Amino acid sequence: MTIFSKIIAGEIPSYKCAEDESFYAFLDISPVAKGHTLVVPKRETDYLFDLEDEELAAMAIFAKRVARAVKTVFPCRKVGMAVLGLEVNHAHIHLIPLQNEGDMDFRKEKLQLPAEEMQNIAGRILEAFGKE
Repeated sequence: MTIFSKIIAGEIPSYKCAEDESFYAFLDISPVAKGHTLVVPKRETDYLFDLEDEELAAMAIFAKRVARAVKTVFPCRKVGMAVLGLEVNHAHIHLIPLQNEGDMDFRKEKLQLPAEEMQNIAGRILEAFGKE
């Protein structure tokens, strides 16, 4: 069981931003920008492109809704999407508010935000997602 599966199951706490029957979105605990959100399928699958076509399409549509919610909370030029997946063997999409392309540099120092701020951000994204 991956750390993301444990988060989905509620065994590990997370800052939930969105959820439906198939997908879960939560704040990255080491964000490259405020609002950096991860979207994962609830069905544990190592590699995004191992998902069935219908599931991959549904995940992209779910991520689109989450991205719109992130953009509502963090006005930005665009919300960038990245698929890396080398650190956690559970398919996931990174959604990051962007003002410029450098905002999506995973090599830069990660933010360390207080729990209260993370909870506030997640709550605002969850509220915006509910209005989608």
